[in-house]
Amino acid sequence: MENRRILCAASYYAQKFYLNPAHDRLPQAVKDELKAMCVLFVDEVSGIIILEFGEKGDLRIVVTHNDDDFYFDEIGSEMKIRELREEKRELFEQLEDYYAAGI
Repeated sequence: MENRRILCAASYYAQKFYLNPAHDRLPQAVKDELKAMCVLFVDEVSGIIILEFGEKGDLRIVVTHNDDDFYFDEIGSEMKIRELREEKRELFEQLEDYYAAGI
């Protein structure tokens, strides 16, 4: 878990959204879209969603949940991730380009 390059995260449990300050220079519209996307995700399936950049700059969606969270919808989570990858493909590609450029 060391050296994780987290873009943003949202927690159903803490009812919070986090945007890594290293990415504060992103346009406000992008930050708003990330927040809405992550918050809606955890509202729908529970748990915690983390968007992070992999070793090669690929944008990853990581979802975790508490072991005692009986409301977490694992199947719904997987379906929602596939849906996000499809619907937000252009945004994710732009974020990967942004990260690769080192902005």
